Amino acid sequence: MAHLSWQRAAAFATKAHQHQFRKDGATPYVSHPVRVALTVTQVFGCDDEVAITAALLHDTIEDTKTDYDDLAHEFGTAVADSVAALTKNMLLPERLREKDYDRRLAAADWRTRLVKLADQYDNYTDAFHLGIKNVRKTAAKCRRAIKLAMPDAKKRPETRRAIAAVRRLMRTGR
Repeated sequence: MAHLSWQRAAAFATKAHQHQFRKDGATPYVSHPVRVALTVTQVFGCDDEVAITAALLHDTIEDTKTDYDDLAHEFGTAVADSVAALTKNMLLPERLREKDYDRRLAAADWRTRLVKLADQYDNYTDAFHLGIKNVRKTAAKCRRAIKLAMPDAKKRPETRRAIAAVRRLMRTGR
């Protein structure tokens, strides 16, 4: 993987998510992966190139025409593997989809679970603007992400900081 792949990933994500918006219908979608990457670096204190790049690209397979091979070619297999693990298999029924998703996240690299925590951190922040039902649903997803990342916290200070930040956000709203 080339040095500073996160810069190329930011441009790639911007193009891939062009014309997409967040649930509010007004915010350009690309702001979400950018905020997720900033959460990884600024809130969780992680400067790992794969984690930052995967954060910027985490929704590209699920929400755009990008596929695994595109990401592997442009950013390497570590990033592509992480993004693939963060992509739900929409061919499965929902009850099986969530179990499959959790299983793949649990088997993935620690950086993938860190990105998932950052994704939930950002989604939780957005949920306040969309109503209490979304806050409760997103809080449950935060708890799932924390549970999956707990084994990493023993070895990874970034994950310890991430779990603490997500818990603090859920407790205080900041």
